[in-house]
This record gives sequence, structure tokens and C-alpha cells, in this order.
Amino acid sequence: MNWLPELVGLDTALLLILTSTLTSMLTAAMGIGGGVLLLAVMATVVPAAALIPVHGLVQLGSNGNRAILTREHIDWSLVRLFTAGAVIGALIAFFVVVQLSVEVIQLCVAGFILFLVWGPKLGKQEMPPMGLVLAGAGTTLVTMFVGATGPLVAAFVYRLSYEKYRTVATFAACMTVQHLLKMCVFGLIGFAFTDWLPLIFLMIVGGFAGTWVGLHILKKVPADRFQIIFRLLVTALALRLIWQVYSGH
Repeated sequence: MNWLPELVGLDTALLLILTSTLTSMLTAAMGIGGGVLLLAVMATVVPAAALIPVHGLVQLGSNGNRAILTREHIDWSLVRLFTAGAVIGALIAFFVVVQLSVEVIQLCVAGFILFLVWGPKLGKQEMPPMGLVLAGAGTTLVTMFVGATGPLVAAFVYRLSYEKYRTVATFAACMTVQHLLKMCVFGLIGFAFTDWLPLIFLMIVGGFAGTWVGLHILKKVPADRFQIIFRLLVTALALRLIWQVYSGH
């Protein structure tokens, strides 16, 4: 079909649209997880050269929708600091010639997530403004090479002990900034998004529907249960990254 990119059939397109819907529902309801799951599915059917930029643009739509729907809960002071760092990270990524080993990055990210989620509890005062700037810079640089750094960004937001809506909203805003910068970098280095736009648009529409449903589910999840589910889900994603490295997948 002429609205589909080369090497992507109708069955694959439908799978991607459905997956985008379900993973956006998961992220809206639980706060984290959808981006990594979507990347895992896309990695099996999308050409490697297009995987990270296409995934990034879909996630830009999904997180942007979520940020808009929950905008009154966003901690804008945190987002501004994160954005300052993210711009620095994107500029570095644009000029980087030698890429780090994906396996090394995955292990570092996984280990850091596990420490942030299960390590000694830190108060908000122990995350200084420069720490948030560095978080924005580091995660934005890493996302250019591995695609889904949502669990790492979420781990920073999680440590601030927000209530559930503030967690979901602030995370969505940070990820929107990060994916927008990713699109700028890939666009500047020459990736052609045009062939993928119709499919990406449909995946974003599916993601919007999933976000709407997920946010209604969020209303029914008790705050204490949300924290437990959130922690376990982030841990599972970190362990999955480690498994990918050692299994060779």
C-alpha cells in the first residue's frame, strides 16, 4: 500500500498501531513502561536504520498527548531544569562520531535504574538543580543510541516522591522534550521521516486513545498500590535490559 513505508506490510502496520495503543495505555495507567515495550516490538519488524527515529516520533506524540491531558499536574520547575540539560545532551549527540557500545550503555542504564529505585531513599533536597540538569543531559545523550530511556527518566521523577498524577504528568513533559530534541537531531543528520509519516500519524492516534483510557484507569489505582506497581515495573524493565545484553538479543 502506498501509504506504508518500504518493507512494511499491512499486517505489520496494524500490529504497530495496536501496540502503540496498548503501550500508551500502560504508560498512562502505570506511569512508565510503554516506550520500552513498543521499542521491543518495533525492533522485530522495523528496519534497524529507522527504529530509533520512528520510535522517537511516535513517543513524541504519545508523551505530548499525555502531557497536555495532565498539564495542570506538571512540575514546570523540574521540566525547565531537565530541558536545559537535554539541550546540552542533544548538542553533544549531534557531534558525537564514535558511538558507545549498546551493550555497555544498556548495562549502565539498568544498573543505575536499580540503584535509584531500590537504593537508599533520597529526599528532594538531595537532588540539586544541577543534578536535574545533568539528568536531562545524560538521558538525552543516551536516548540517541538506545531509543527508550523512559525508565531512567522515570527513576529520577520517581525519587521525588510525587503523588501519582504529578509523577505521570512531569514524566510525560520531560519525555516530550527529550523526544522533540531527538527528532531535531535525526532530522539534521538526514533521516527521511516523510515515508513514515502516515504510519506514525496512525500510531500516534492509537496512542492518544490508549492514553485517554489509561488515565481513566489511573483514577482507579490507589496511590500506595501505584507506587508498588511503578517500582516493580521499572525494576522489570531494568532486568530486561540486562537480559538482552547477556542473551544476545
